[in-house]
Amino acid sequence: MEIIEQIDDWRKSFADWQQDHPGAPHSDVDESYPFVKNRQAPFLPARRALPMLNLALVSSAGAYLDGSASFDAAAADGDLTYREIPTEIDAEDLQIVARGYDPTAVLQDLNCLVPLVRLIEFQQNGIIGQLNPVFWSFQGFIPNAARLVDELLPKLVQRLARYEVQAALLVPASRLCHQSISLAARAIEAVGIPTMMLAVNKEVIESVRPPRAALYEGDFGSVAGRPHFPEQQRRVLDEALRLIEPMDQPGIRRLNVAMESAVEKQRGER
Repeated sequence: MEIIEQIDDWRKSFADWQQDHPGAPHSDVDESYPFVKNRQAPFLPARRALPMLNLALVSSAGAYLDGSASFDAAAADGDLTYREIPTEIDAEDLQIVARGYDPTAVLQDLNCLVPLVRLIEFQQNGIIGQLNPVFWSFQGFIPNAARLVDELLPKLVQRLARYEVQAALLVPASRLCHQSISLAARAIEAVGIPTMMLAVNKEVIESVRPPRAALYEGDFGSVAGRPHFPEQQRRVLDEALRLIEPMDQPGIRRLNVAMESAVEKQRGER
């Protein structure tokens, strides 16, 4: 199955949009941007229970190791590289290149977009079998989706296969990241690795069609939960990950997180 259906038509639409928008947009694409439109999604039922899976994390927050090469936030097509980073790393050792979203939340608490602490807790508690020893990060503000599919995603998928990943959790940061992460999920699922994508923007994921998406009323920049709110972060991740096994076809599932968090906030339980 194609990662972008009718990709030649999309390339033409993007070229027309780019001609009308010279220079690189630095904050966000406007409403005229041609988001990818897919009709179908690749899908592979999970063959193992969650407590037996080697789970990988893929984030589009733009995280990279302090002292290593940064992402290029000025690239017109988007930065088409990724970083492979050990999961056992301190937040202080990572830097963030935020493009298309406000980094305030993730700078306060890395787990808003790179939920390593929460996933390590899940591993220790037996909710997941194992957190893969490395995670993957890229800068998800990539207007040129065709180049993302042609250049970045084949290399990324190859690395996940190299680590014998058995499922992948994908976390976007911005609205355009929802397209980039959706396409990454399609590419990963297409090679036989079940995926789950967190999402806070329904319109984009309905258009791009990742195999599985867990949608709730969250915010860009903190898609894995609000900063310093570990209870909400755990609920978002736990509810989303537990959907991997029972889902038997592509789709979007709504989480109950927003309603329950509002009750907690009202009671002062945050």
